[in-house]
Amino acid sequence: MDGLSGAASVIAVIDISAKILSLCFQYSVAVKDAKKDIERIQRKVTDIKAVLEKIKQLLDGRDRARLSTTHELSDSLKECFRELEELKVELEPGKARKAMSRFGVRTLKWPFTSKQVEKIASSIERYEQSFALALQVDQTGLMLDFDQKMNLANQNTDDIHMKLDLAKLPIAKGASFDSHMDEHNARCLANTRVELRCQIAEWAEDRNGKSIFWLKGMAGTGKSTIARSVAQSFADQNQLAASFFFKKGEGERGNATRFFTTIATDLMARIPGLISGIRKALDADPGISGRVLKDQFEKLILYPLSEIQRAPSQALVCIIVIDALDECEREEDIRVILQLLTRTRDIKPVSLRILVTSRPELPIRLSFKQMSDGTYQDLVLHEVPKRTIEHDIRLFLEHELREIQEQRSLPPNWPRRDQIQALVELASPLFIFAATACRYIADRRDNPRKHLEVVLQYQSATHVSKLDRTYLPILSQLFDDEDEADKQRRTSEFRDIVGSIVVLESPLSIPSLAHLFQISKEDIRCRLDSLHSVLSIPDSEDLPVRLLHLSFHDFLVDPQKKGKSPFWVDKRETHERLASKCLELLSSPEGLRQNMCKLLNPGTLRREINEQTIATCLSPELQYACRYWAHHLEQSDRHIHDEDPIHLFLQKYFLYWLEAMSLIGETYKCIRIIKRLQALAESNTSTVSSFLHDAERFTLRFQSILEDAPLQIYSSALIFAPEMAIIRKTFADHIPGWVNIISKLGDDWDACRSTLEGHSGAVNAVAFLPDGQLVASASGDHTVRLWETATGSCRSTLEGHSGGVNAVAFSPDGQLVASASWDHTVRLWETATGSCRSTLEGHSGGVNA
Repeated sequence: MDGLSGAASVIAVIDISAKILSLCFQYSVAVKDAKKDIERIQRKVTDIKAVLEKIKQLLDGRDRARLSTTHELSDSLKECFRELEELKVELEPGKARKAMSRFGVRTLKWPFTSKQVEKIASSIERYEQSFALALQVDQTGLMLDFDQKMNLANQNTDDIHMKLDLAKLPIAKGASFDSHMDEHNARCLANTRVELRCQIAEWAEDRNGKSIFWLKGMAGTGKSTIARSVAQSFADQNQLAASFFFKKGEGERGNATRFFTTIATDLMARIPGLISGIRKALDADPGISGRVLKDQFEKLILYPLSEIQRAPSQALVCIIVIDALDECEREEDIRVILQLLTRTRDIKPVSLRILVTSRPELPIRLSFKQMSDGTYQDLVLHEVPKRTIEHDIRLFLEHELREIQEQRSLPPNWPRRDQIQALVELASPLFIFAATACRYIADRRDNPRKHLEVVLQYQSATHVSKLDRTYLPILSQLFDDEDEADKQRRTSEFRDIVGSIVVLESPLSIPSLAHLFQISKEDIRCRLDSLHSVLSIPDSEDLPVRLLHLSFHDFLVDPQKKGKSPFWVDKRETHERLASKCLELLSSPEGLRQNMCKLLNPGTLRREINEQTIATCLSPELQYACRYWAHHLEQSDRHIHDEDPIHLFLQKYFLYWLEAMSLIGETYKCIRIIKRLQALAESNTSTVSSFLHDAERFTLRFQSILEDAPLQIYSSALIFAPEMAIIRKTFADHIPGWVNIISKLGDDWDACRSTLEGHSGAVNAVAFLPDGQLVASASGDHTVRLWETATGSCRSTLEGHSGGVNAVAFSPDGQLVASASWDHTVRLWETATGSCRSTLEGHSGGVNA
């Protein structure tokens, strides 16, 4: 792309951006129910227009011939122009233009759903980041001498291409502190939490300080609000490197599967020098995002950070904010995360500071206690002086109630000073009480004066807990003025709908809830209409219903409320109901079936299938049912018997379920799910137990095929299963008629349960963990690998020896692994994290056992 064509392409994108902004302005005036979506498009288009205007200034200058990186953007500019042109066409269809001229702009209808807006915004943002990086490189190059500029330009041009490839690294959507879905969550008001925020700032700036700051506090004390506020402050100062806000029941935000990949993605944007190291890790192991946490941490974070030769001055101190760690679903993952994070302490030249917030749960307390001295400092939120907490809560209440007073045109003396003081006393030390009470008082469906009086009724109640005072005023109003029969019906509906929402493993939209629960959308909206104070209920039907705070879940399922509260939710019964609803959906005509995406070729690879096609053919509620039906069944304590509904479901739909799990990219979970179902089988000698055992062998044997090509389940895996295998016999009619089997297959599964592949050298020794769940292998490739016996997957690769490993053994308690090597050393490794505990040196020859 020469200077002229480059400038022309840039101008074309700038011009079409201006037209889109003009159209968006017209929509913002005419359309009232899509303000956030319109503003989102406006922001993204404004950002890309601003970057391109700066590029145009460079192209108009005398140094345009030296803008080597900008000249590489030709294809990206053309693609960007094409996408913006399509966006412009969607925004000004012919019918809309006629309507505008005849009736005025108020006849306009916003043409996109929130999901479509999210996709459009993400695409524009990717182009903007590429253009901004090119601009940065060329601006820097113009300030350097020619040789330096050429080296930097070449390096950063490569970075652009690397970034486009690395964008495929999977992340947990919505986990960053500034994610779109949480952009309206509260931040600390001015003049609140002042001492605490100063203390965190001082810790971050202390080069000799401790690497981890643990902010702990009981539920509702404002940990997440503080975390968002300090994250924003660090971002404003260009110090924030990454953030991850855990949230229970929010899919991948509720577990650790995407934790380190999300952190690594954020770090790349902050520290460009990481890109080559992470690219190298992905080239060496494209499946690294599915590996154990230790391998993800080392390959995507620790090693790339350690390999940086020189960090830019502005990246010397980088902050990572991790919020609500206690909401990560597996205690083992929490412990591993904390142990791995301690290893960032000595990384140079980048100095990492990690802020962790959580409830002071026992597993987390123990993990911090096991850290070496000097690793962390902590602060207990609910032990902050009462005077300070009440001051901050008072400021918050005065601010929120003043806004309500102005919006609802209430008298200037509302609320009274004594009412505010009463609210402060009721709330302290729980900010969640203050926030929930204000949302309830502000609810436009009723009188704020009345709602304030309802909240204050609990001032004299001494027999109720803080959570009761937070949520009972809202819930007790649901069934006012109803007779006993209606009240019982409504409480039952509350437990069925709201109880299910708080127990779901991942949030769903109202249409998805309606389809899963087999209840009309209108009924669900009516039941949720009075719960905006405790649930996030979006206007858009594309967005999910979410808990505003985990304490609402805790309040509803508290076992101590059984038989005492009409709002008590029986978790076991709710899980059983959800399991049944999932199975009903999976078994329905629009549920599981062969070739769900109508693929034309049975050899079509999973990576060749368009994600939109999968999203269209497998609805969000159907994907949810595929992922979690077995989890709900397990949590219900229900057993599986011969010829019961679970057994019949498996006999008809097992292969379709495997296909669906392959399509949504979660084949790796199938073995664990099958193992959990085996534990629920009533007898090891039952027919269903035999079916599940055979299903495990089938899935283990053909797992790699299932991951790569969904339809090969029928035209490959099923064909090559042993002739007497239960799965093959059960689904014999699914074997394609065009397949001719020439040679005879084995009658049954052979003795080989699974083949563990991964070493690049000979395997010299193996050892089983005492409980049989892991097997360790020692290899001439200088590594030890730990494998899960149940799934055959590699749990961890222990690297550090400089010679072949001759022997391996577990400690009697299974906590440690010892390896003996030709490099004259013995190493002790922690089984849980894979980190090297110590290296035993002294031998003058190879160690054999």
